[in-house]
Amino acid sequence: METGERTAIRARWVLAHEDGRPTLLEDRWVVVEGGRIAAVDRGRPAGCDVVVDRPGLLVLPGLINMHNHCFTELLVRSRTEDMTSAFMENGLVYGLLMPLGKLAMERLSAAERRAALRLGVLQLILGGATTVMESFRSGLADVFAVAEEMGIRFWGVPYVFSTPDIDVDTQGKPVFGGAAGDGTADIAEWRALHQRWAGAAGGRIQVGLGPHAPDTCGPDLLRAVRRLADETGCLVTTHLAQTKSEVEHTRRLYGRTPAEYLQWVGLLGPDLSVAHSIFSTDADLDLLKATGTTVINCPRTFARTGTWAPFARFAERGLKTVIGTDGYNMDLVSELGAAGQIAKLHAGESGVATARQLVDAVTLGAAAALKRDDLGRVAPGARADLTAIDLSKPRFQPQSDPLRSMVWRGSAADVSATMVDGRLLVEGGRYLPADENAIATEGAAAFEKIWSSPEGAAIRARAG
Repeated sequence: METGERTAIRARWVLAHEDGRPTLLEDRWVVVEGGRIAAVDRGRPAGCDVVVDRPGLLVLPGLINMHNHCFTELLVRSRTEDMTSAFMENGLVYGLLMPLGKLAMERLSAAERRAALRLGVLQLILGGATTVMESFRSGLADVFAVAEEMGIRFWGVPYVFSTPDIDVDTQGKPVFGGAAGDGTADIAEWRALHQRWAGAAGGRIQVGLGPHAPDTCGPDLLRAVRRLADETGCLVTTHLAQTKSEVEHTRRLYGRTPAEYLQWVGLLGPDLSVAHSIFSTDADLDLLKATGTTVINCPRTFARTGTWAPFARFAERGLKTVIGTDGYNMDLVSELGAAGQIAKLHAGESGVATARQLVDAVTLGAAAALKRDDLGRVAPGARADLTAIDLSKPRFQPQSDPLRSMVWRGSAADVSATMVDGRLLVEGGRYLPADENAIATEGAAAFEKIWSSPEGAAIRARAG
């Protein structure tokens, strides 16, 4: 909930919104009243309840992480790096993330689930994000309460499935268990969550629609999702072309690529964002562009598998392209640098994926994908969501371009402050509302319970 305080933040540089575009200004004070930005002034304002006065701060619109899984990725942290590409192709998603996520819902108490989720949300906030679009199984809906408690702006996206029971066979191929259905039960559960959480915490909590992926969602379910999106006005997000087996599956069943399949069922459009699109053809990308669909680029999660996920492949074709962490590290600041480096290497051209483009992808561009013109900008009247990066450190010196410095040399360790709805969540690099160490200890213990269970050990042994 927004605070009623008047706050001033000293900005050595601020990416302000002037004359309809982002403009880098020097030596300003960003003034916040309640939950909105009141002014961007030259002089130090009087009559403030809270003053953040640190040297070398780059103040940005609050960074928006458009695709994340703060629970399932922590389940496999430090366990998926260095595995073979043969395993990572299908085993990461179908052999580890999905079965472990299901196991966690069965084995953890509500208190343990919340402890685990707090650890994930904490890392998002410390990683510079003020807003996240988070996809999860409906059995992890405790994340709504955790997001409300911890102060982040949150689009919660419970999955809906036609075939939720997925594993891998001895050849490493996905196996879809149970009869394919129309997702009636999942949609009923989604409606209940939407009724409970949409607009909670003064509008800081929202609910999106999350058909999991083309290979786990049949046509009847996807058409039902389109009807529900049109009925409620909710945003939709899904995975798209994230594995070769997904492409093979949709071609075998429907004679279409994953993008063509989503077009066939009527899901593509300006209210849809698709994560990854790694194995989309150029024709698929043209289809996404023509329908106004947004692509979410999550480069590092694929880099660990030896797979290109180049930001410039999408952005240079004119697609609306934003960035997410996919739960991997959850450091949105360093994700920008990774997105740029990977794109430049893939293209063999250093002029693509510039710092300005990458910052736009987690500010104005992401806000547009969320259909929120009060986010992603520092301007009077906008929501007071801010991220401040400390560029006073020796490794940023000498300083000539603060945006380039942040993108190419920055990380979560440089996040000095984050604010959501006028409330400081991080100041001086520390999370203010609660004890970080206690959150980390309790969360890690919950995850260890999964891995130390007999079922978790069996999954681990199979993964190798």
